[in-house]
Amino acid sequence: MELTVYLAGQIHDDWREEVEKKAKERELPLVFVGPQTNHDRSDDIGEAILGKQPGNFYKDDAASDINNFRTQVLLQKADIVIALFGEKYKQWNTAMDASTAIALNKPTIIIRPESLIHPLKELSNKANVTVETIDQAIDVLSYVFE
Repeated sequence: MELTVYLAGQIHDDWREEVEKKAKERELPLVFVGPQTNHDRSDDIGEAILGKQPGNFYKDDAASDINNFRTQVLLQKADIVIALFGEKYKQWNTAMDASTAIALNKPTIIIRPESLIHPLKELSNKANVTVETIDQAIDVLSYVFE
């Protein structure tokens, strides 16, 4: 049985590669998808498809329409969602993706440091599992296949 895992969260570091590497080391039958991690591509996709927009508001609006479409398709196809909240970046998109996954009744794992227990308490309460490390999330995924 192969499962698709949507990796929601910050796009400014290599945490996705770490998840994929650790899952591969355990030979877990997983396919990983996620948001567009090329920041420029994500920001410019609206104009790339729809043409030059008359200002930054319209540029962002066009890009968000297409990015939200992509996210909706991939989240709906996913079997599991992992949402990583880090301490360095604002996490609005991560919160939106995790909330959407929970609303879609997708099994959801939240990874967050101890320092974010309080600000994420309601979201953690709605998720299936909340952990503090990538290793713990991999342990949860591994347990599915026992």
